[in-house]
Amino acid sequence: MPSKTEQPISYNREVVASVREKLLASPYILELSAFFKVIGDETRVKIIYALAEQEMCVNDLVMVLGMTQSAVSHQLKLLKMENQVKSRRDGKNIYYSLDDHHVVEILEAALTHVKHKRKNKK
Repeated sequence: MPSKTEQPISYNREVVASVREKLLASPYILELSAFFKVIGDETRVKIIYALAEQEMCVNDLVMVLGMTQSAVSHQLKLLKMENQVKSRRDGKNIYYSLDDHHVVEILEAALTHVKHKRKNKK
């Protein structure tokens, strides 16, 4: 609501009502936001792309990414907490894989967007 000193704003009531009706429910908004926060990190994107190729243990990921075991483990923990990766034990090793491949489809769609924007800058 505008204050007493502000002029009332003009808006299209039908448009506002129509769009409000179609907005996502708050729980979905929160989950989408959490999803993009977890994949919004360079290292986690690299891990997701690596695991899209095949299941790997931490040491394999360390060698692929050229990072410390501690750093990779930390990122895997975050991805696991957000249900983006799953793990299985085989003897002393824990192997990680994507929980589902929809995340790769989302990253591929985003990559298409990034490439398109880059191409248009030239």
